[in-house]
Amino acid sequence: MMDDDLTGMVGRVSVPIPTDGSGEIILSVRGGSEAFTAYTQGNEALTKNAHAVVVEQTGPRTVLVTASGY
Repeated sequence: MMDDDLTGMVGRVSVPIPTDGSGEIILSVRGGSEAFTAYTQGNEALTKNAHAVVVEQTGPRTVLVTASGY
């Protein structure tokens, strides 16, 4: 687990996340907004401005996300 676990946080996709690569998500952390490299599970792709929830934090600046119900 990281120092600031991001699991469960909802953010906005700023760079589309393809099924076979990474994109970027903006999360509200430490009193501001920060960008994190994001991957999705399986064959899910997320478009720019989609809301996504962090399923797992895999590194200090890398997260695994899935589509949010928002």
